[in-house]
Amino acid sequence: MRCRAPVLTAALLALAACGKEAPRADAAKADPAKERAEALERAKDGAFGTQVKALEAAKGLEADLNKKATEAVDRAEKDAK
Repeated sequence: MRCRAPVLTAALLALAACGKEAPRADAAKADPAKERAEALERAKDGAFGTQVKALEAAKGLEADLNKKATEAVDRAEKDAK
């Protein structure tokens, strides 16, 4: 009978350890946009840094071309009236 107490205690401790981990306070405060920006900065220094920088430059050119195209269409519509 004395032998059962340590075994039972060990079993209860093992079950308690297998429970769900409590959610961390800082996990709820995670900002996806901030994490994405930080990951982008880390990627610039990584193995594919050149490709990441080229992709950013291409996105900048795309925005510039779209702006110029929109302005040209607006001017053409204005002149047509």
